Amino acid sequence: MDASNYRRVPVGVVAPRDADDVAAALALCAEAGVPVVPRGGGTSIAGQATGTGVVLDLTRHMDALLAVDPAARTAVVQPGLVLDRLRDAVRPHGLTFGPDPSTHSRCTLGGMIGNNACGAHSVAWGTTADNVAELAVTAYGGTAHRLARGWAGAPAGLRELVEGNLAVLRTGMSGGFSRRISGYGGLDALLPERGADLARAFCGSEGTLAVVTEAVVRLVELPAAPVLVVLGYADEGAAADAAAGLLPHGPLTVEGMAEDLVRSPAGLPRGGAWLFVEMPDEGAARALLRGADALDAALVTDPAAQRALWRLREDAAGTATRMPDGTMAWPGWEDCAVPPARLGGYLREFRALLAAHGLRGTPYGHFGEGCVHVRIDFDLVTREGVARFRTFSEELADLVAAHGGSLSGEHGDGQARAELLGRMYGPEVIALFAAYKDVWDPAGGMNPGILVRPARLDENLRFAVLPRTPFAGEVATCVGVAKCRSTEVGGAGVMCPSYRATGEERHSTRGRARLLHEMLAGETITGGWRSPEVAEALDLCLGCKGCRSDCPVGVDVAAYKAEFLHRHWAGRLRPVSHYVLGGLPGWLRLITALRATRAVNAAARRIPLPGLARERALPPLAPVPFTRWWRGRGPGVRGGSTVTPVVTPAVTPAVMPAVTVTLWPDTFSEYLAPEAGRAAVRVLEAAGLAVAVPARPVCCGLTYVSTGRLDRARTVLRRTLDAVGEVPGPVLVLEPSCAAALRTDLPALLPDDPRAHRLAAAVRTFAETLEEYAPHWTPPRLDRPVAGQTHCHQHAVLGDAADRRLRERAGLSGELSGGCCGLAGNFGFEPGHHAVSVACAEEQLLPSLRAAAPGTAVLADGFSCRTQIAQLSEGHRARHLAELLAEAL
Repeated sequence: MDASNYRRVPVGVVAPRDADDVAAALALCAEAGVPVVPRGGGTSIAGQATGTGVVLDLTRHMDALLAVDPAARTAVVQPGLVLDRLRDAVRPHGLTFGPDPSTHSRCTLGGMIGNNACGAHSVAWGTTADNVAELAVTAYGGTAHRLARGWAGAPAGLRELVEGNLAVLRTGMSGGFSRRISGYGGLDALLPERGADLARAFCGSEGTLAVVTEAVVRLVELPAAPVLVVLGYADEGAAADAAAGLLPHGPLTVEGMAEDLVRSPAGLPRGGAWLFVEMPDEGAARALLRGADALDAALVTDPAAQRALWRLREDAAGTATRMPDGTMAWPGWEDCAVPPARLGGYLREFRALLAAHGLRGTPYGHFGEGCVHVRIDFDLVTREGVARFRTFSEELADLVAAHGGSLSGEHGDGQARAELLGRMYGPEVIALFAAYKDVWDPAGGMNPGILVRPARLDENLRFAVLPRTPFAGEVATCVGVAKCRSTEVGGAGVMCPSYRATGEERHSTRGRARLLHEMLAGETITGGWRSPEVAEALDLCLGCKGCRSDCPVGVDVAAYKAEFLHRHWAGRLRPVSHYVLGGLPGWLRLITALRATRAVNAAARRIPLPGLARERALPPLAPVPFTRWWRGRGPGVRGGSTVTPVVTPAVTPAVMPAVTVTLWPDTFSEYLAPEAGRAAVRVLEAAGLAVAVPARPVCCGLTYVSTGRLDRARTVLRRTLDAVGEVPGPVLVLEPSCAAALRTDLPALLPDDPRAHRLAAAVRTFAETLEEYAPHWTPPRLDRPVAGQTHCHQHAVLGDAADRRLRERAGLSGELSGGCCGLAGNFGFEPGHHAVSVACAEEQLLPSLRAAAPGTAVLADGFSCRTQIAQLSEGHRARHLAELLAEAL
């Protein structure tokens, strides 16, 4: 599978190391009559990166930037090079590669050449075909060709084919515009008056002609200070009508979207639809404003403010994958394009066509070039739904052709649209396409079923093989856009730490979801829930939940892993770590009840526990658990309405408490780090809040969920709900992973228990509690820089906006690391995980600590994060935010 609706099972995958390997593979496959499919990042949305023969994975080894010539503004690249790596390398020279599709953090140059990718800046800098100077390619059978301008390197018979079809090339492909990507849309580049540009004609061939092994690409100059102009219009049609009129002003981008894709219009000018227009400088931007007939407008010069507004536009792409009611919307008609002057009329008719078929979708995209992105809520499972998909596709193809448009304006036709190319091009052009393919690939071995003699658009649908179960429906939501394959470092994102550590597709969010897809299909993976292939891939999932928030469609592999482990080990003896670490709350409660803490700590230092990683030291148990300390405080200083606020010169006096906060004694704060709980009590009382603690031990079930002991987790959670009873106010959970479990896993595991939903709604983080229930309290000032880790579950489930505001009010400056600390609860203590655990920490967390200035406070609210820092860094002791504030008091 790729990022499309299609699935074709290959016979194998080859990861060539160089062009000689590619030639050898193509020769062997031709000898055996086995098809070949070249593949980059697998982000194609039309099915062209799937195949039934041998897939060439060009990302594994052939991913180098071979040379950069800043003076000539060119670069030499291998096909597996990710676009962002090229852009990062040439940015110091003030250069960039012009085409910039939204998948820039994981798409490859080879894939961009194959699809003739474009992106937001093609208004100024053109398509990939406009930016390719030379190509080295290898044909089926192993013959190498070097393509540039002129006939040198052309396969035998190509020049004769062109010279015999000049009239068809000049008339059948006339009236083209910049986004005519469909079919072999660049074939007219072979006309003599266009210089017989072989490299340009090859772009957009979707792997059907030959395999790119090297490319010389052109670079463009980055504008020094681009300015963003956001124009507001009454509706989408008005915005589309206006887009073409802006082109004479020389914009770099003209992007459009309507209000149904905007979660919050904050920062946008008035209107029901907007054009985001990037101009090269402020003078050009002001000239555009004077000439634009918009309802309202905003001119933004500050780079940070520009990024914030661009995020609104980028978030729209993720929003489009789900309907307002939560149902999925699918690709298939993602990127049709019409001449920009026809865009307004086309969109109105497109909306009417959707309504006529009872379908929903929200267009957005590159309005300056007439290219429209949309995902549509097709039913691709039932016979009736698939039939509607076909009928709609045929009618939409006719509509696009009637407006002089292209079925594909950016991503290629693949299987989704190739069958309909005859509605866009005449029969002579379609025959010429077939002849062009046959000159390059007479044996038909290169990516058959794509573009020429295509497969039907309603066969090979990936949903057909799945059982009709809720879990299968969840797994199928992975649309394959592969954001999880991004390797960019920095920022707050988390997904996907194990893929970043290993570089293996099976350890990416997409890879794991697709392996589960195949397990449920039962064709290529036949072991069902006992499948060793799936177990091996999920073993390195840290359960960080980063995919839950960072994946555009919210794929939650941590939840999938828990369900898989639950079924995989049903009725069997589990790994020892599942009992030792999965049952941690029970073991710690027993040790404490037996007053055996000191003996266990001594034994743990000398005797390795079975089933745990030998590279790890176990964190010591606290001599006094939090609840024992709480009970020993005495009635005059504990909880309830009798609390007297503690006032010190360092803090603003608070009013008498009006709210009782239930402080949750999670397993980590109870037995391993009670200092965090004691500090929280100190701060909460200083803020004028009353504190209550459950009388009996309670557990969020996290360790049972993470090891897939779901039945046991349900039992534990029911016992917890019985112990807690009706909670009258907020429930403060200091450990982010426990708070996330109570918010999400609890109601998911006990959906029919109303107490579960009430408790989940009452859960608050430390910062949220202070912000919501003590809004007038002034925290003490620490005035120190801060480094450390935002817990991955906080990032993914809870959010850290309140924490950021509290840190700012307390004078803690700087940013915490994104990514994952790598310890991740039980993960880092399990055998075989230590190397990956350390690699995850080395990506962002440990380098940030080494770079921290003297006097920097090290902050980590998660116990795992604090443990990882203590064990892997030198001289750093991380603390919970409550501890820092309590010390300042």
